[in-house]
Amino acid sequence: MDLVAYVAKAPRLGETVTGREFRTVPGGKGANQAVAAARAGGAVTMVGAVGADGFGVRLRATLAEAGIDTAGLRTVEGASGTAHITVDDEGGNAIVVVPGANGTVTGLEPGDEARIAGAGALLLQLELPLSGVVAGARAARAHGVRTVLTPAPAQPLPPELLAATDLLVPNEHEAAALTGLTDPRQAAEALLHDVPEVVVTLGAAGCLYAARGAEPYTVPAPRVRAVDTTAAGDTFVGALAVALGEGRPVREALGWASAAAALSVQRPGASASMPHRPEITALAEEHPPHT
Repeated sequence: MDLVAYVAKAPRLGETVTGREFRTVPGGKGANQAVAAARAGGAVTMVGAVGADGFGVRLRATLAEAGIDTAGLRTVEGASGTAHITVDDEGGNAIVVVPGANGTVTGLEPGDEARIAGAGALLLQLELPLSGVVAGARAARAHGVRTVLTPAPAQPLPPELLAATDLLVPNEHEAAALTGLTDPRQAAEALLHDVPEVVVTLGAAGCLYAARGAEPYTVPAPRVRAVDTTAAGDTFVGALAVALGEGRPVREALGWASAAAALSVQRPGASASMPHRPEITALAEEHPPHT
């Protein structure tokens, strides 16, 4: 759950300021990607954990309302994960993430491997313990399921996770953190030493696709006026997984996912801003991908 305080100016250490607004907003990268994929037309199952608190009830309900199967979302004693966010009038933010129940997902529970085995793709992020992420990736690899990893929050990735990753989707900052290279194309090519396919998201500039044995190319994003870029990356990945799962050509899938992200940034909020399939398709048809 995102706990967001809006202030004119963020407090310094030891200082108290008065805020003008407070919101509790269902969040989490995994949940955001699940909602994005469901709205894009995917059949989605969520594996993870919430706490035995009011936030856990609301988080589970948010997923269920999106049509997501929550049988793999366990409830554990203690608090749900929270992000404590201060947003100032300049749009800057400071965030403290407390993992809570997410920290208990250190591996797979009974039934999780079967859920993964029956999927067309497994979306992974790094807001769970790495051991849990690796366990999921291993299960997907064992059953021939495509693994799509968003390496956020950015951190060093163990070789066993990279070895079980089919598609890595960092943004340009995460790609630089992983490789030490600030040029997205150079960073993508370096990452191909570890994974077979990479998509580096570039914000308003679209995305860069690179695969072993092929020339990298960029797919532009539709030009729109951004209101709130929260969860744009999660929207992109959720829609991309659906498009690839339907067997669409990569360039077309990237254009469709870029259209989904472009729609999301025109609305405030995270999951609340995520578009539904018909509007994604309409915008993608207006802006077909090209080199």
